[in-house]
Amino acid sequence: MAGDDVRAGPDGRAGASPDRSPWAVLTTVMVGTLLIGLDRTIINLAIPDVIKDFDITVSTAGWLATAYIISNAVFVPVFGKLGDMIGDRRVYTAGMFGFLVTSLLCGLAPNFGTLVVFRVLQGLIGAAVFPTGLSLITRTFTDRKAQTQAFGIWTSAFAASFVIGPLVGGPLIDAFSWRWIFFINFPICLVGIAMSRRLLPRDPQSGRLHAFDWEGSVLLGVALAALVLVLERGRDWGWTSPVSLAAYVTVVVFAVWFVQWERRTDDPVIDLRLARNRVLVNSLVVTFISFSAMMGSMFLLPNFAQTYLGYSATKTGLLLLPMALTMMIVSPLSSRLTTRFPARFSITIGMAIAAVAMYLLHGLDVRTTALELTFPMVLLAFGLALGFAPLTAAATTSVPSREAGMASGILNLTRNVAGAMGIALFGTLLDNTIENRVLDIGGATVIRAPAPDMGAMIPQLIVVKAQIEAYGHVFAAAAAVMLLCAFVALTVRLGARRPTQLEAAEAASAA
Repeated sequence: MAGDDVRAGPDGRAGASPDRSPWAVLTTVMVGTLLIGLDRTIINLAIPDVIKDFDITVSTAGWLATAYIISNAVFVPVFGKLGDMIGDRRVYTAGMFGFLVTSLLCGLAPNFGTLVVFRVLQGLIGAAVFPTGLSLITRTFTDRKAQTQAFGIWTSAFAASFVIGPLVGGPLIDAFSWRWIFFINFPICLVGIAMSRRLLPRDPQSGRLHAFDWEGSVLLGVALAALVLVLERGRDWGWTSPVSLAAYVTVVVFAVWFVQWERRTDDPVIDLRLARNRVLVNSLVVTFISFSAMMGSMFLLPNFAQTYLGYSATKTGLLLLPMALTMMIVSPLSSRLTTRFPARFSITIGMAIAAVAMYLLHGLDVRTTALELTFPMVLLAFGLALGFAPLTAAATTSVPSREAGMASGILNLTRNVAGAMGIALFGTLLDNTIENRVLDIGGATVIRAPAPDMGAMIPQLIVVKAQIEAYGHVFAAAAAVMLLCAFVALTVRLGARRPTQLEAAEAASAA
């Protein structure tokens, strides 16, 4: 049967069969990418209705996002390794099916406690999709040019998911209820499962699950859970509170324990020898810096638009639409630059453009128009689109094919942690800057015989002015970080794809 025709790669892993175009594999993977990315953002619109239905506080409702992010971040490298061991198609398809089930459970949750539990499970299972999807792209696209183009298209789907969430979620919640943001996943999952069973290359008949590093996975999971938890909740707890300090200690202890364990085990969940892979390490460093700056600053922009410009949630979502469309258009085209110039040049130019765009946003005030916001955001998307596709390609193709899942898992883990850290750092910077600006503006303000009804308003006006100026300082800081990233990107020197004979020899020795 055509569906059983498999072309095995030289490393023993199944490749794309002759009747299965690599572009069909990419299309299949993009369905899962859109779905998982969409579910990370769409929940924010549902928070007010969830608070009303379950009679909870805003702080308590925040655990819906935190629970998903923690479980998703913890298990990304685990599923990347599982894909390498038992097959990316198996893990990817199982992840889509599990996401279908947990989405239905979330929509049917009878109380807030069970909803949080189901969100944990949803994030855990959704973690299987990104690393195995990137691994499938890496293994099915053997030509470097086509591979980079495929990563560009995948990046566009990744970017689009952050905007589609608010655009789809708003009408669903208004027309039905918050539960429908989970029910809508059902038909999408069915399509994704059908496509994966038909279009993805089959895996080897036997896997190596018996050799899986369960102990290392647990140690890594505890360290990552504590790290992401304190990054997500540290601003509420206080960065030096006893709870935060306990989280820091947990991260350090379990991280050291994890490194010691991985050095002794034969088949680690993360091969520490990858630290000697300069292309991978440099790509991860650039990814971490760029995602920290992007997520940390862009997390604040919707809040500014709604709080100080009076935008509704729907209008704010539409404000982000040109940015997403720009990334969707430019990302696939970025591969053309990498065929003419070294990848590090495309990444460096892209990050430098993104730095300029962020600096343009440092002049925000209450008179800023939608057009004045749109131009720097489109410029930002243009720069990021130039850099992210070759950056993803550099990270995932710098290792032997049999370790593509592990590299993809590490890359996605880096993005998750960088995003959480960026939001935490820039959010804290915003709070501290507001406090300092209130003192500075208040000290420089001279009041001469104010009208009786103006006396109470003056402190409020000082606070508002300080808040608006603080946003500008944050975007200026983000621009500086992104400019630093542009210089670091010059270290990403993409080498030639490792010879297939070497990969075959490595796979044979590991068997």
